[in-house]
Amino acid sequence: MTVDELQWYVVLAETEHMTEAAARLNVAQPTLSRALARLERRLGTPLFDRVNRRLRLNRYGEILLEHARRCLTEMNSASDRIASLLDPDRGTVRLAFLHSVATWLVPELLGRYRQQVPGVRFELRQEPAHEIIADLRAGHVDLAVSSPRPEGADIGWQPLHREQLCVAVPRDHPLASRGRCGLSAVAGEPFVALRPGYELRELSDELCSLAGFAPTVAFESSEISSMESLVAAGLGVAVVPMPRAHRESPGVAYLPLTDTGAHRMIGLVWLRDRPAPPVATRFAEFVRARRWS
Repeated sequence: MTVDELQWYVVLAETEHMTEAAARLNVAQPTLSRALARLERRLGTPLFDRVNRRLRLNRYGEILLEHARRCLTEMNSASDRIASLLDPDRGTVRLAFLHSVATWLVPELLGRYRQQVPGVRFELRQEPAHEIIADLRAGHVDLAVSSPRPEGADIGWQPLHREQLCVAVPRDHPLASRGRCGLSAVAGEPFVALRPGYELRELSDELCSLAGFAPTVAFESSEISSMESLVAAGLGVAVVPMPRAHRESPGVAYLPLTDTGAHRMIGLVWLRDRPAPPVATRFAEFVRARRWS
């Protein structure tokens, strides 16, 4: 059953008059009559009762009318959504990003872009790096902001920001007055860390291993802000990104790490072999053209 046939049927059911429906649809009456006959043969039952050359919608026709209207509504909705995606000024960008960039980089990206293209909408997902790449490959998102650079020839990557890592200690900690330090200086301390599976947890564990020790993890969290609050409460130390200006957690001292590799690169990620909608392509071009420091 084609969309045209559904539309014809709805008009015919609403008018219950073959000539009037044909005129409204701008089709020949015999064409409309043959379409109705085909539809009734396909369903195996008349959809109208014929009374004195008039059509009266019967119970079977009422059921089809309900579903035909619903189907046409869904088709129109799909058409509108596709048209929106094809419009780079008014579509929706599906973007995934790390929890740790949710308070600065992503709002900065979106805020600057919306100043130029206010009609664009964003559908956002905040999740760990491995879930971001899985969603990208599954087609659930168009673009992502993640770290580190994902593996795979199918993945495109544009570096955006090199982020210094530091060790967060309580303000009254003996190391708090230092300008910087190496991880070996806190080897015997309890650690507050992200849960396993998070990119920053893997990087933190790797840096500790290179410094010659395995950290004793006293508490695990899913958010850096919660980690910093636990550090401020004196429950341990943590490896975190150096906070942006005016975003330091009260009660925490941040000491840049001197260890080799104590940084991470955050970048824009996309799938090379799947064309992105025009609205996402335009946003990606905007991001690539800017320097984010």
